[in-house]
Amino acid sequence: MNSVIDNIFTRRSVRAFKEKHISKEDLETIAECAIYAPSARNFQMWEFTVVQNKEIIERLAKAVEKELDRPGYDFYKPDALIIATNDRECKYAIDDCACALQNMFLGAHSLGIGSVWINQLRDISDTDAVRSIFREIGIPDNQVAYGTVALGYSAEEEKGKVEKKDCIRYVY
Repeated sequence: MNSVIDNIFTRRSVRAFKEKHISKEDLETIAECAIYAPSARNFQMWEFTVVQNKEIIERLAKAVEKELDRPGYDFYKPDALIIATNDRECKYAIDDCACALQNMFLGAHSLGIGSVWINQLRDISDTDAVRSIFREIGIPDNQVAYGTVALGYSAEEEKGKVEKKDCIRYVY
């Protein structure tokens, strides 16, 4: 099996991270994977904000905890977050960001870094608590978070190919 397909088959969501720092170079590589994803009509309207500042990650988690009534919420204590945003008026914002997120998940996995998709910020992007942090980290008011990648080294042992449901129909 080729390495790309093996990477796809073995990637899984990681919800327990070690307290181990991801290098700047690896974070930049993962973020760059996002911009090579397809986007509708190749408009590339997305933006990606890489956050490795623990205090900001904790404040964002506290905002999610408060706004969504999720006691103890912590994004699974990642070393970094990459927030995928797009203009709220962009018709294909969710689709474009989803493709970019998948590229980042696969890029991270290929580097031995775990990841998990975080959706909580999407519906609370415009709350005062979240928007004030977004402004602080440079996310403009016209942008909504359409997904977030939590990144870190997995605290669990890798298990190989992920078992999936048989849900493919072939019509030849």
